[in-house]
Amino acid sequence: MLRENITDLIALAAVAEERSFTKAAARLNVSQSALSHTIKGLEQRLGLRLLTRTTRSVAPTLEGEDLLATLNPCFEKIEARLMALNESRDTPTGTVRIVAVEYAIESLLWPKLSPLLKKYPSVNIELVMDCGYTDLASSQCDAGVRYGEQVSEGMISMRIGPDERMVCVGAPDYFAEAGVPETPQDLTGHRCVNLRLSTHGALYAWEFEDADGTEIRVKVQGQVCFNTVNPVLRAAVDGHGLALVPERLAAEHLAAGRLAVCLESYSPYFPGFHLYYPSRQRPSSAFEAVLEALRDPR
Repeated sequence: MLRENITDLIALAAVAEERSFTKAAARLNVSQSALSHTIKGLEQRLGLRLLTRTTRSVAPTLEGEDLLATLNPCFEKIEARLMALNESRDTPTGTVRIVAVEYAIESLLWPKLSPLLKKYPSVNIELVMDCGYTDLASSQCDAGVRYGEQVSEGMISMRIGPDERMVCVGAPDYFAEAGVPETPQDLTGHRCVNLRLSTHGALYAWEFEDADGTEIRVKVQGQVCFNTVNPVLRAAVDGHGLALVPERLAAEHLAAGRLAVCLESYSPYFPGFHLYYPSRQRPSSAFEAVLEALRDPR
């Protein structure tokens, strides 16, 4: 019954507000006779007289006033909500969930997204820390962050950071005690700080590359292991062994002399962090704002 009557109720409200069939018909872009027929049909279905008509004016009856007292606030709320939805097309609104490693969150995502949150109060962002590069579907995230060569096929990928390299670092006191490794294979004789990957629980095999581009992987041993990279770096600073960490992450400690790099000739650059998301995904206004904020300005 609501579907049958909603258009007629809108017509009733217009006539009551305009106090004229002629003005209401012009406002609704219908003929005066059609509008009159609509109101009569509504009154017949309800079994009530809703308008009092004279040759000079139209006014609601008591029953009409009672009905309009309920209808008008509802119509106003609907109109206000429609206006808000229309305005939201120009104001980013919604929630965006991004899964990334701790280093990417702290060094790239948060510095770029913090100003966005202040600019757009209707945007919500959830950053999910995961070192295992979890699948987007299983993590229920809108996007993820990986190094360029690790982005899966079928995904839209956008660079959000510079090229990176992993460097082997240690504290000066450690090198003074244990010596400096000359090749990646020498690491098997050193104490190293391990990183355990959350995806399959295995220890991260340290990756290097020789002069002709051949990949070298080394499984290292040590007294301590973490599942995020920041404490790995801290343990190296504290002299618990060598660590393989992003060079940018270690930059402050390297500049201050708390750490030094070894095996540098075996540490090539590789594509930096990229944001990725499904190609079939239709970006929300909030997601579009996030994309713009993260776009690499290189």
